[in-house]
Amino acid sequence: MTLSAFPEHTLDTAPAAARGTMEAVARRSGYLPSAVARLATSPHLLDGFLKISAVFESTTLDPLSREVVIMTIATRNACHVCVAMHTAKLTALGADEDLIAALRDDRAPALPDERMEAVRRFTLDVLATSGAVDDASLESFQAHGYTPQNALEVVLGVGAYTMSTLANRLTGAPVDAQMAAFA
Repeated sequence: MTLSAFPEHTLDTAPAAARGTMEAVARRSGYLPSAVARLATSPHLLDGFLKISAVFESTTLDPLSREVVIMTIATRNACHVCVAMHTAKLTALGADEDLIAALRDDRAPALPDERMEAVRRFTLDVLATSGAVDDASLESFQAHGYTPQNALEVVLGVGAYTMSTLANRLTGAPVDAQMAAFA
């Protein structure tokens, strides 16, 4: 397979079903991200990811915890585009530089913030057990102020960002110039 199977679509070359979504992303972002332009090859995947990620953004998990889930998936799946984009988002949220560095380094033994480490560890446990986490894992997560609802919201984030990271890797999406400082 060659990467030409996933062209970087413009509004003129994209499938008609993807154009409205692409226009909305470009308006929100101020530019059309390369990942979106490539995912437009499948209007269904593009629309589905954007919808499920919007649902994840509306969960009861706080914004920093959501970003920890996303960065855990992004580094685990080696999605350089997602790592750059979510480093930018963490920076905009005012996250501590040590936390960002530890999240970017998926070999880090633990995050510097215990609560964020709890959500990272729980996310990794969900992945390692295909959702069959043991009582100790769930209890440890909850001991840091998270709820059973939050546990299910982590699963939602895992699903959304597994979709995104795998699709970005499959299409060979590059880091956009607008995100280069965060790569």
